[in-house]
Amino acid sequence: MSGVTNTGVVNYISNPVASFPKNSITIDIFGNTFYRNYEFGAGDDTGVYWNDKQNYSEKVMLFIATAINNSLEGKFSYGKKLRSSQSLDFTISLPTKNNAIDFEFMENFIAELEAERIKELEAERIKELEAYLEAARLKDTVLTEEEEVALCEEVCWGEYKIGDLFIKKTVRGVPKNEENLDPNPDGFYMYGQNIKRQYEYKILCDKKYLQKIEREHPILAYTSSVGEIGLIAESFYRSGNNGAFQGLYSKERKFSLKELQFILTSAKIHFKKFNYDTSMSDIINLVILLPTKNNAIDFDYMERFISAVQKLIIKGVVEYSEKKIAAYKKALEM
Repeated sequence: MSGVTNTGVVNYISNPVASFPKNSITIDIFGNTFYRNYEFGAGDDTGVYWNDKQNYSEKVMLFIATAINNSLEGKFSYGKKLRSSQSLDFTISLPTKNNAIDFEFMENFIAELEAERIKELEAERIKELEAYLEAARLKDTVLTEEEEVALCEEVCWGEYKIGDLFIKKTVRGVPKNEENLDPNPDGFYMYGQNIKRQYEYKILCDKKYLQKIEREHPILAYTSSVGEIGLIAESFYRSGNNGAFQGLYSKERKFSLKELQFILTSAKIHFKKFNYDTSMSDIINLVILLPTKNNAIDFDYMERFISAVQKLIIKGVVEYSEKKIAAYKKALEM
């Protein structure tokens, strides 16, 4: 059908329809042009073009389809629809050599674009992997023996109250429209909304404008106005007296980032109980399950488990990217 979403493909059907040959070009009523390397059916608002005397290559057809699309772009709309009979009268620009269409140039040009695109995808995959590893503070996605054990070992669980692990501190936010804030701060953003005063605020990490109150110490942060808990893993700053949320700081030990991620995940199981009326007292009195060993919290297991999960997730993302690149290469070979 007409449209650019999914190149105009609206459904896959098995019942018999009027079928058009592969290696065709479609032009819809808005001038959207696409190359088709498969057999297909089409509605009345889509014109189909192919050559039954000369078998142009796929790369040539891609080049021609792009040239047609560029020529027709922006010329048609609901009020001025393009009909198939009109399109035969339009002209397009194609490369020529010795007063004839230069099909060899088209072939080489599209082949170079495809090769460049594969290189870009490969570079994106590597960059993505490096970014994920850096964010997770990992070197690679290979599970250590200890991490493999953490994924399948039996775990003893104990009940622990948030208030026994953390103390609370109120942190002030800054108005969202405050003029002197750097629009690209180098730290963490946390958005909330003060329902009573009807304004939004943001908590952010900005070395240039905000006063530092904590350095390299991850904390759990509770937005008192919207009833959500998040994790702040970088240095934290504050300024002004508008908007506020509660920071949960460790009582006896500085939890590592992975330990806090585990604790936060355990606490999130209960988040469906929270709403706009939730207070810090409700959070402090919340009882969660944590792994235990020798009647104490098993922090070592938390570290190994979260590290293993992170590696598996990153590995999954990388494998997906590799499959996407392989599928792209296969499509080019068809």
